[in-house]
Amino acid sequence: MMKTIISIAMNPSIDKSAGVARVIVERKLYCTMPVSEPGGGGVNVSRAIKKLGGESKLLYPSGGILGQLLNDLLEKEKIVHHPIPITGTTRESLVIFEESTGLQYRFGMPGPVLREEEWQKCLAELKSAKPKPDYIVASGSLPSGVPVDFYARLARIGKERGIKVIVDASSENLKLTLQEGVYLIKPNIREFKELFNEEIKEEPQIKEKASGISKSGQSEIVVVSLGAAGIIAAFDGRVEHIVPPTVPVISKVGAGDSMVAGIVLSLSKGMSVYEAIRFGVAAGTAAVMTPGTELCRREDTERLYGEMTNG
Repeated sequence: MMKTIISIAMNPSIDKSAGVARVIVERKLYCTMPVSEPGGGGVNVSRAIKKLGGESKLLYPSGGILGQLLNDLLEKEKIVHHPIPITGTTRESLVIFEESTGLQYRFGMPGPVLREEEWQKCLAELKSAKPKPDYIVASGSLPSGVPVDFYARLARIGKERGIKVIVDASSENLKLTLQEGVYLIKPNIREFKELFNEEIKEEPQIKEKASGISKSGQSEIVVVSLGAAGIIAAFDGRVEHIVPPTVPVISKVGAGDSMVAGIVLSLSKGMSVYEAIRFGVAAGTAAVMTPGTELCRREDTERLYGEMTNG
């Protein structure tokens, strides 16, 4: 039986994207018709899982007109979603593509301030979720009002209920989460370096530190994203450097979320950890081939995974 996945997005957004011929200071600029999409870490993980042919349930706080728009957009994409009503308004982010240069400008607006009872309700939902999920994926930033140890509290619920918790978050959130212990973390190289009070430059150092976290039980699986250089993964006493196929880079938005989606979906299907991570790398690579905020496409992901496997 396919295992179940809950994805949690504490700071979801409406991602609005548009194009403009050229960005010029103090000039009124006329943009192309804007496109609004659901955004934010956990939201994109659920959307990418859907694009890869899987299912997950998305839990998120939602408020105001933009919160209603987010609910409607997720409904349209047939994402199983469970909004937690809040008094604040869901945030918006803006991506402007400058057509003359191919450059992308990204503006993130501040999110709502969550009340204690609102973020506590999110934890309570995970504590009582039925049927018990096999995986909880926590991805993205925390909005104001939510304590820095929120993901650590979530990890505790995972341990109590025997749920595998996957976290993709900033280093300050990760530090506290690792003290609690989780199943998998996916920091980028900057976030990974910030976990330690020493300078880490060389690949052997990264491998040694990742292996240390995995062996200590703080996170059974450590996947460090190196951008175009691929990932370094530590698990089951092994350390692997997986390099993705070279593809044309159109937009890096959503690559990390696509990678996490590919990994957790593959694990839920019973793939080995090594193969699941390779499929995740293929999904992350597929995402950079798509324009704007578009995530990975299933056909690209499967083709790239096939190339990596047969190559």
